[in-house]
Amino acid sequence: MAIKFQYNKTSLNELNKQLKTRTRALPTLKSKESALRLEVKKAKKHSESLVSQLEAELRSYEYMARLWNEFEPGLISVTDVKLKTVKVAGVPVPALEEVIYDVKDINLFTKPMWYADGVQILKSLAQLGIESEVYVEVSRVLDYQRKKTTQKVNLYEKVQIPGYNEAIRKIKRYMEDAENLDKASQKIVKNKHILEEEEEYGN
Repeated sequence: MAIKFQYNKTSLNELNKQLKTRTRALPTLKSKESALRLEVKKAKKHSESLVSQLEAELRSYEYMARLWNEFEPGLISVTDVKLKTVKVAGVPVPALEEVIYDVKDINLFTKPMWYADGVQILKSLAQLGIESEVYVEVSRVLDYQRKKTTQKVNLYEKVQIPGYNEAIRKIKRYMEDAENLDKASQKIVKNKHILEEEEEYGN
């Protein structure tokens, strides 16, 4: 990315201002990048932990496999998932607030006693699965922001800051050269004027 500038004091001041802004912002961006990297890992780990918990619970109910065959399909269903927005490392992400279930009425006089427990088990399993999916989304959102922050860090660190420094150096060198040239021109004019005066008074 080429830095556009002109060889004058206004352009020099503007470049200095831009350079100062980026130099000040860089440590904050680097901290944000580190924080996001850490939060992405935590979200992924939490999602994996919930999946492991879900698998463990499913295995723990294998002994009820024959009973599940008797369980009435459609007795319980998820009708809604309520999410709220929270901020993690300054980034808005979803968080699970509540899972809404539709549970059909159970006539415990005609249905087995374990039906009520079965409903609770299914609620627990659904909760774990949904929460795991929410954390997958959290890690995706955070990772996207981390990538954007990394790009900005690289842009500032590797392109813009060196570019502004180089442009400032060029302007300063040009202005010094112009000043030296001006002084040299003034000296020549002055010396020429002195010579002319000497010749005039010498005659």
